[in-house]
Amino acid sequence: MKKKRLGFREIRLIVTKLLLSLVLLSVLWVLVYRWVAPPATLHMVKRRAEAGAAGKDNPAIRYKFVSLEEMSDQLPLAVVASEDQLFLEHSGFDFNAIADAFKRNQKGTNIRGGSTISQQVAKNVFLWHGRSYLRKGVEAYFTFLIEMLWGKQRILEVYLNIAEMGDGVFGVEAASQKYFKKSASEVGRQQAARLAAVLPNPIRYSAERPSAYVLRRQVRIARAMSRLGGTTYIKTILPEKDEKE
Repeated sequence: MKKKRLGFREIRLIVTKLLLSLVLLSVLWVLVYRWVAPPATLHMVKRRAEAGAAGKDNPAIRYKFVSLEEMSDQLPLAVVASEDQLFLEHSGFDFNAIADAFKRNQKGTNIRGGSTISQQVAKNVFLWHGRSYLRKGVEAYFTFLIEMLWGKQRILEVYLNIAEMGDGVFGVEAASQKYFKKSASEVGRQQAARLAAVLPNPIRYSAERPSAYVLRRQVRIARAMSRLGGTTYIKTILPEKDEKE
């Protein structure tokens, strides 16, 4: 029997169903991580593979997810002061920063870019690292989803847990234990500022053995934390903590 060729309508129907399936799966994925801690990210897997290939004595990834209630309030304040001071105001995108980054990139200036905390979470949790218009488009889609389905508190909580803060060290709990020998709940303002200071390049910069550059950034971030009004600035998205008896 002669095979029936697919017409335009059939192809359009197949493509539409495929796109709807992908959208549904992505929404479910985001909803799961609204309540469940990500077991790992692609970036963590990549770092683990790189460490194994380099023959490091201890290639394991340091990562322990903790809730905002288990963190010092100085930690979320530090990353907001350092990475995204308009975090509470924007809907996932800082268009002025994006436009500024685009203009500087056109001039060939080496800058960090205009990504918000929300965009960094979307990229690090759901996507791969890289530079392409496709990845940026998918990143924007996931940024929109987490802003809609998670809210600011969950976005900040996940960011503080999956941000790389050293070679193979992810999140504030693992970083606090490694560098300060204490839990994230015991970190003070200066230590929180130091962890935030290495975020531009956690492989090059060290919170354990800070360079002069890191120490200068630490001072600037600590001052920014004070100028914002301290933890009062982010009080609206901090969970209520039980008072100790």
